[in-house]
Amino acid sequence: MRISVITVVRNGAATIADTLDAVAAQTYADLEHLVIDGASTDATVDIVRARGARVATLVSERDAGLYDAMNKGLRLATGDVVGYLNADDVFAHPHTLARIAQAFMLQRADAVWGDLLYVRPDDLSQVVRYWKSEPWRAGRVAGGWMPPHPTLYVRRERLLRLGGFDTRWRWHADFDLVVRLFADPTLRGVHLPDVLVRMRTGGHTNRSIGNVLRGNRESRAILAEHGAGNGFTLLAGKLRHRVPQFFRRPPRGDA
Repeated sequence: MRISVITVVRNGAATIADTLDAVAAQTYADLEHLVIDGASTDATVDIVRARGARVATLVSERDAGLYDAMNKGLRLATGDVVGYLNADDVFAHPHTLARIAQAFMLQRADAVWGDLLYVRPDDLSQVVRYWKSEPWRAGRVAGGWMPPHPTLYVRRERLLRLGGFDTRWRWHADFDLVVRLFADPTLRGVHLPDVLVRMRTGGHTNRSIGNVLRGNRESRAILAEHGAGNGFTLLAGKLRHRVPQFFRRPPRGDA
């Protein structure tokens, strides 16, 4: 089973080498790494060419934003399964993709996700927040549940059938995709109780309080559009799921 890992980047020279090295270190053999660059003006492309030992596809051109670039990667991917690794994130260990592939094959999964560590931008070993995810049940998305998107891997045919990311949404098109994906009662979803990704803080949606507020408004609009819940239930659920993440400690081997 081939796994396609898509990395979207623009001017990521400060961090992308870590991402490339984390992919190169994976023990899983049937791996396709695609880097979709938004016409970077720094040394990003040079670093990818020098350090991207397992990069199968590199595209560098202007795009219409983050989710447009993610859709471009999806269209170019050839894997049976697709996931996204941000240009400032890394896999938690060399066996991450092997564990994901095993879950797909042994449990006949359509989607697999795991746990996530938020870490300091300047020190990947310093944990800021531990997102311990949970198994999915019907209706949980409307109650604030969401798999950590950098750990989510989905069969490519399902993502293509959904049309990829809806680029009308600027902040939370990933949430919109999750709402649509998990609305299917036939979906076979598997949660791996293991930290799969270390994610630097300060990303697209949580870089500032303003971005967080704009993202929350967009999430409420997404739920309303799909008839999947209301803003109060979503906010209450987010608080219930996320506040403990700042106090919970990861397993000793992942700390």
